[in-house]
Amino acid sequence: MIENKIYKIPYGEYPKVMVPLENLPLKFLKQSVFVPLALVGNTLKIAMADPFDHNTIDALKLSYGYEIDVCKGEPADIADIIDKLYGSGSQSIETIIDEAGRGVYEIEPQNGDNLENLKDMASEAPIIRLVNRLIVNAVEIKASDIHFEPFDNSFRVRYRIDGVLHEIENPPVRLQAAIISRVKILAKLDIAERRLPQDGSIKLKITDREIDFRVSTIPTLYGESLVMRILDRESLELDLKKLGFPGDMYDQYVELINQPYGMILVTGPTGSGKTSTLYTTLAMINSSEKKVITLEDPVEYQLSGVNQIHVKPKIGLTFSNGLRSIVRQDPDIILVGEIRDKETAEIAIQSALTGHLLFSTLHTNDSAGAITRLIDMGIENFLLSSTLLGIMAQRLVRVICPECKQRFQPEKRLLDLMKFSAGDLAQMEFFQGEGCEACHHTGFKGRTAIFEYLPISEEIRREIVNRSSTEEIKRVAMNSGVKTLRENGWEKVKMGITTISEVLRVTLEI
Repeated sequence: MIENKIYKIPYGEYPKVMVPLENLPLKFLKQSVFVPLALVGNTLKIAMADPFDHNTIDALKLSYGYEIDVCKGEPADIADIIDKLYGSGSQSIETIIDEAGRGVYEIEPQNGDNLENLKDMASEAPIIRLVNRLIVNAVEIKASDIHFEPFDNSFRVRYRIDGVLHEIENPPVRLQAAIISRVKILAKLDIAERRLPQDGSIKLKITDREIDFRVSTIPTLYGESLVMRILDRESLELDLKKLGFPGDMYDQYVELINQPYGMILVTGPTGSGKTSTLYTTLAMINSSEKKVITLEDPVEYQLSGVNQIHVKPKIGLTFSNGLRSIVRQDPDIILVGEIRDKETAEIAIQSALTGHLLFSTLHTNDSAGAITRLIDMGIENFLLSSTLLGIMAQRLVRVICPECKQRFQPEKRLLDLMKFSAGDLAQMEFFQGEGCEACHHTGFKGRTAIFEYLPISEEIRREIVNRSSTEEIKRVAMNSGVKTLRENGWEKVKMGITTISEVLRVTLEI
């Protein structure tokens, strides 16, 4: 009888590593409140909050064929162990790596004869579990990218969290080929092709959420480097104020995006949040009376009620060709993912002139630089002055972790860069994150945007017609009250949202 075997297990006797059971769902562990303790011969020892839960015991017997030895455990202890071994607090990557390394030998990536062996390795349970754990951990800590990078004597795995890369446990070099191949199999890429870059995508269901991944591989000196971009629709914040828009700028921008036609640009480097701003903008102005079409490379998130097109240059569907076809679809609002060349810019200008509201992005450091960039592309200045409505430049800064937020005094060098008056400094308090479990000891948790909004006023139109330099356009804009990116950043420092060093990090080139 089970009753004869029951004893209460102290917390110190719980396992430090996962018991090797295949396909044991985390949801099942949490719902039934049990955790495997050990597997000895044909007997599986488990700790349960309810040792008389015969349904769970019978399900384990049926699934694995083991005899079940039941111990009584405290629900809080079991939940903590489940989280540490299987959940977001998982310490099991090292264990899985160790298990995956047993019996797995290095395969020379260039050797085509080993392709079948490589497929077998990539399909083995430990490699599958290792890749799954790396992906699930990245999603749970809200990483935006996973980087797999081969080097001479190491194979590095890093997560990009809040825009900054963090190194995690590195798998041994001998697992490099199997791990890369496993991800390529998931992305339906050719694992035999290791000399050319490849792009693919994966759709996975993780904790009841469907998450898309963009996968990119590129050959390097020591093998293929692979990056997985995590596109979690639930992380997309479709609220301009929550993105970080200041109150006065929010009102101006809402008025701008409700214009009937013209061109609106969002500028900034890769990873500055331009896509989120534009998606949020489209979600705000989309309605049953308007037709919205986007042309993107690639489509990152699916927007309800919006016709989204993924450009495919290999078959001739470029931004310029796609934009020509879009205009014949009778749209009210058009989003072009990026203006990369003169041809796309000219068609965009013509679209805006002929009664369409057009949004697009440019990779420039600030709002004024977008004007001179388009003129340098060969766009006629009088056409640009007639169609351009406004330009939004932005960056993302990390937010101080609320769990470990502490007052501190910045270095005088940083305070001098802020150019605050003595009166301002006397009234200000500065904060930073000390680092804790909640923020993975970084001192930051989440990101917010800083903005620079340049409305195209009559003064700015004159500067465009006169082909003025970026510096001159910026001077006129600031004289008319436009706040720069750095000034908006300083406002968020004053509010205790971010730090001086963060603002300087993302605005250093301006």
